[in-house]
Amino acid sequence: MRIMDLSADRPDLLEQAAQLLVEGFREHWPDAWPEIEAAREEVSECLDPEMICRGAVDDAGLLLGWIGGRPEYDGNVWELHPMVVRSDHRRQGVGRALIADLESQVRARGGLTIMLGTDDVDESTTLGGADLYTDLWEQIRLIRNLKDHPYEFYQRCGYTIIGVMPDANGRGKPDIYMAKRL
Repeated sequence: MRIMDLSADRPDLLEQAAQLLVEGFREHWPDAWPEIEAAREEVSECLDPEMICRGAVDDAGLLLGWIGGRPEYDGNVWELHPMVVRSDHRRQGVGRALIADLESQVRARGGLTIMLGTDDVDESTTLGGADLYTDLWEQIRLIRNLKDHPYEFYQRCGYTIIGVMPDANGRGKPDIYMAKRL
């Protein structure tokens, strides 16, 4: 596996990237990219020269996963968005390698922090479906993973929950904010 820039001169990889968005988010967040055209638009947006768009590719040219980074706060903070790994290659180090690569890319651009939002739209955590306007920090402290939500993966990569946006995706469907200082 090698990690490389995704670019317009590799339309085969860009199409695979769009397909991965549709397939990869279908289970936990089907409204994210419900159709291929919306996913193609997201991939195209990530190709902006100001952004980072990197893919993990195997020796046969199969895109195993990809990650995007967007500068915020004058480049001091970068948003990790999006990240997806093929379902048949999860738990094999692809996601961890993509995150490590993004962190390296962001450091090289002078970034200090990477942040991300990881939505809970299907009550995959104890924050989903809860009234987060009551004792918020205690609820964050006691968070539990109910349905393989990715927040624990990000924690294993060194990211910390820094807050939530209650009702970001509808009542009881928060966005969990995480960040890591580089």
